[in-house]
Amino acid sequence: MNAFRVRLRFHDDLTFFLKSKTGNEVIERNLGEKTSVKDVIESCGVPHPEVDLILVNKEPVDFSHLIAKDADIDLYPVQSQCQLFKEKRLQVRSITRFVADGHLGTLARNLRLLGFDVAYDRQAQDRQLLSVMEREDRALLTRDRRLLMHAIVRHGYCPRSQNPDDQTIEVIRRFDLFDSITPFNRCLRCNASLQKVAKAEVIEKLEPLTKIYYQEFRRCTGCKQIYWAGSHFSKLQRRLEKIRARFS
Repeated sequence: MNAFRVRLRFHDDLTFFLKSKTGNEVIERNLGEKTSVKDVIESCGVPHPEVDLILVNKEPVDFSHLIAKDADIDLYPVQSQCQLFKEKRLQVRSITRFVADGHLGTLARNLRLLGFDVAYDRQAQDRQLLSVMEREDRALLTRDRRLLMHAIVRHGYCPRSQNPDDQTIEVIRRFDLFDSITPFNRCLRCNASLQKVAKAEVIEKLEPLTKIYYQEFRRCTGCKQIYWAGSHFSKLQRRLEKIRARFS
């Protein structure tokens, strides 16, 4: 088979993954055999869950499409302003269940604060993350682009920022979560849902001043941690309002 050349143009924030520091969003590859467009894309350092639309010579294709001759390939992320071929998009936009890798602990906590189901184990190895993702049908959150490239990853996102609050905003935007925010309904420690509980049921576990000054309580259905609107609650509220303000 004769060698051929493909020219890939990465649009919008997909350029985040490119090695070039010059801002050049075009990469050329010389190929000597039929290759899936997924493999060509990921050879450039861009994980497939980040790509929402692929145009080969201006026609939409999926990740299994084989490239066998010269081609121009345009690639768009989920949040692109491109209005072409909306029925041919490759990613699911609205997902509310996640698994986060061990380096994203504050992001996981922020998302739980907002009411989202986030599996998180600081010590989890890559194979464990992938197992939880696949078994529980979760989207994978990681800054490890190689992990996102794993063939079994269907849905995922690599936060661009290293700041946890900025990461939280990114995830909310990527997965269209703003209208699904239900704060203070999930345990920050273990991720299980919280349930209102009568004060009489938990009073033996409360500190003396808490017994006096607080009347409303919630208990985790998993680890049984008890929550009330103490000083920590005000801190969490301020964080929540800071995040919400970014969308106004």
